[in-house]
Amino acid sequence: MSYQQDVIQSEEIEVQKLPTGLNVLTILSIIWTVLQFVGSVWGFISAKKNFDEKDKVLEQLKSPDMPKFAKSMIGDPDQFINTVTKSYENRIPILIVGLIAAALCFYGLLEMRKLRKQGFLLYTIGELLPFLSMAMFIGTYSISGIMAVLMMVIALVFIVLYASYRKKMVN
Repeated sequence: MSYQQDVIQSEEIEVQKLPTGLNVLTILSIIWTVLQFVGSVWGFISAKKNFDEKDKVLEQLKSPDMPKFAKSMIGDPDQFINTVTKSYENRIPILIVGLIAAALCFYGLLEMRKLRKQGFLLYTIGELLPFLSMAMFIGTYSISGIMAVLMMVIALVFIVLYASYRKKMVN
């Protein structure tokens, strides 16, 4: 047996096939991570506009023509103003944390596609980091709304799904 055949044979042993479910999950997560990146940048760009228009939005919400479900989505007017103000004041740290989180998710996904366990840890940190930063920079009110809870549930579902593939990953 030649050296070249030994190398080819050892490479075949090391290369494991990516499970179909993990492949689909990582593709969906890569798309989500790109949207997370865009959302972080958009949040930074629109923070000033949202801050400038907060009083106008509040007046619209007080209008008797406004449907009750729309009013319920905003919640407490004082909390709304506080959230918009803190979002504007902390837009730079929120942007930085959002971009770091997206990068951690993306790199973690690439590592999981190579069946490396460290990718799961990086992805998990990247998924949870935005919620932690929102609570730190804006307050817990920012993660208590319907959309925030839905996003947390989706993040946790994906983390649990990835955790089920950990046994197929190597160190």
